[in-house]
Amino acid sequence: MIVVERIDPAGGTAHRISIRGHEIVADMSAPDGHDAGPDPHDLYDSALGACKAMTMLWYAQRNGIPVENIHVGLVRDASEERKGVYKLTTRIALTGPMTDEQHDKLIAVAAKCPVHKLMSEVETQIETIAVPRVGEPERP
Repeated sequence: MIVVERIDPAGGTAHRISIRGHEIVADMSAPDGHDAGPDPHDLYDSALGACKAMTMLWYAQRNGIPVENIHVGLVRDASEERKGVYKLTTRIALTGPMTDEQHDKLIAVAAKCPVHKLMSEVETQIETIAVPRVGEPERP
């Protein structure tokens, strides 16, 4: 389970995200927040970049492709997000003594990472459940 909780209930917008013993701070950028960490859009976008990088590395290691470094840069265009279009552009740079064919294969593998598929091919269903406040009985 991932837990998100406000760091300072008395003020501020920063939240602590706890995942399997790891902690990440998320916040809103100024002027609405204090920019104590990436905002939720940054986290969403970075999940794609991390997944592409790790998927390419996993494939390279299992197939003997001599990759030395993987750099994934992401650019967000959220100008039409309210119209239902959220555009992410990834730029991938690979280094290592690989052939052109191996390079092209790794780039193709990046498009098959699980998060890429999740963002582009899967219908996501979100259910929000209100839990009882401390000291109050559960609602029917």
